[in-house]
Amino acid sequence: MASSHHRLDYTEFTVTDLDRATRFYREAFGWAFNDYGPGYAGIRAEPAEAQPEVGGFVVADEVAAGGPLSILYSDDLAASEAAVVAAGGTIVEPAYAFPGGRRFHFRDPEGNVLAVWSAS
Repeated sequence: MASSHHRLDYTEFTVTDLDRATRFYREAFGWAFNDYGPGYAGIRAEPAEAQPEVGGFVVADEVAAGGPLSILYSDDLAASEAAVVAAGGTIVEPAYAFPGGRRFHFRDPEGNVLAVWSAS
């Protein structure tokens, strides 16, 4: 089995109206969602048993500039954070816990913001 370390793993969309966003993607593309309350919905993968989610919608006051947030997976979050900094990236949100793991956000030298997460 191929390693999932540092592969693109998840895409997170900022939305201002969670009901409107889930309704649109459900009707337009047949997407299904995992409901995590009023501030988040996970986009279910098909088949769900292969990977439970491939992305999500997070509620904010405004849609973030630059579009959806691409999220990479890491087997070692601290080592990935150090590698980002050593390669010239900037940490814009230090590692924090969330249900399911920990993650940090960084800006690459071109100005793109991405995140890296780990289950541990």
